[in-house]
Amino acid sequence: MAKNLIIYYSRRGQNYFGGSIRDIKKGNTEYCVEFIQNAVGADTFQIETVREYSKDYTTCTEEAQAETRSGERPELKKYLDSIADYDNIFVCGPCWWGTFPCAVLGQLERLDWTGKNVFALMTHEGSGLGHSESDLKKICKGADVGRGLAVRGSDAQGSESTVAAWAKKCVG
Repeated sequence: MAKNLIIYYSRRGQNYFGGSIRDIKKGNTEYCVEFIQNAVGADTFQIETVREYSKDYTTCTEEAQAETRSGERPELKKYLDSIADYDNIFVCGPCWWGTFPCAVLGQLERLDWTGKNVFALMTHEGSGLGHSESDLKKICKGADVGRGLAVRGSDAQGSESTVAAWAKKCVG
């Protein structure tokens, strides 16, 4: 039986929702991770940075843009050393400046992707998957990068049926 893993970053606190900023106790990506986990069964690895991003949404977007432009890879509180025991890996996060947060990319660059199936899930407020799939193809050498899913962040809480159907199709 195939083993599944979800590698993810999710932002709590101030988030952008279709024109306004709201404070949320649970990140949009976190909802989607739970939906995948319930649908197909999966271990999870949450990416957490040593230096936290600003609690202020606007400042956080500026920090994320600076990281993206410089190619910085923020230090993580812990790293996943191996994905050898897994067949299918879901990489989930918010779409920041067209792709995953740099902390996610930094974690992915440390792993051996040979023979793995990889699927992107991005939460967003209008940018869809951005160029996350092409970024995964560059980083996850030797993996088969399947069709990703974009979930509007403001709809994430109510997206269980869509996310579950997609996850089942990915591993089915």
